[in-house]
Amino acid sequence: MRKFITFALILFVTGVLAACGGDTSGELSEDHLRIGVTAGPHEQIMEKVAELAEDEGLTIEVEVFTEYVMPNIALDEGDLDVNSFQHKPYLDNFKSDRNLDIVEVATTVNFPMGIYSSQIADVSELEEGDRVGLPNDPTNGARALMLFEAAGLITLEEGIGAEATVLDIVDNPLNLDFVELEASQIPRQLDELAVATINTNFAIEHGYVPTEDSIFIEASDSPWVNLIVVREENKDDAVLDTLIRLYQSEEVAQFVEETFQGSIVVSW
Repeated sequence: MRKFITFALILFVTGVLAACGGDTSGELSEDHLRIGVTAGPHEQIMEKVAELAEDEGLTIEVEVFTEYVMPNIALDEGDLDVNSFQHKPYLDNFKSDRNLDIVEVATTVNFPMGIYSSQIADVSELEEGDRVGLPNDPTNGARALMLFEAAGLITLEEGIGAEATVLDIVDNPLNLDFVELEASQIPRQLDELAVATINTNFAIEHGYVPTEDSIFIEASDSPWVNLIVVREENKDDAVLDTLIRLYQSEEVAQFVEETFQGSIVVSW
């Protein structure tokens, strides 16, 4: 009797633990997906995709995050089936740092990064020693530095590209003071900086129109396209064909153009 009670207790505890975590194995459901996005444009676009999916018997449950770390953690742990919020340099860096087995299966949209200011109207107005904000994560920080270089403010080590850090600045004529901040917080701290680079999704979330309010912006052919990402084991699941087809549809392209007026560019 005692052995039976012990065995039953083990089964109960195992069941409770399993219920507390996500399912990280098995093929994705063909009629229901949990998709993680960041608040703002990614959320709006995925809600449009979810609307189209309903007509095909696919329910998309959109889960919204306010930063860049948890959508990948939640996907890896099985609390999400898919996420849609990041570009490849960020994904590759994150996977390497955290040893995650997640992969891209399609491209989505491109959010040109801009330089913003509440104090000046042109980057030429920057003065000696001004404080300049940029994201503190490696890939968006490198992207910001590349944008500052494109604006003529600094020169980076030749060929460093998406690996750039502030230590790779080889020429800084104005001795600008580069302040690294969490990407989502930069819009709130813009008044304390001469200028700052802001990711488009966070800019829009705080009421900026990137093509109108930025004082310098990436070229429209920027390579930083965003991705649909899944666990490696699910990359060939049939439901993803439906998701990708709906996302990369004419209806979604038209929605993006009408909603964001050129501030976001589709990849297909």
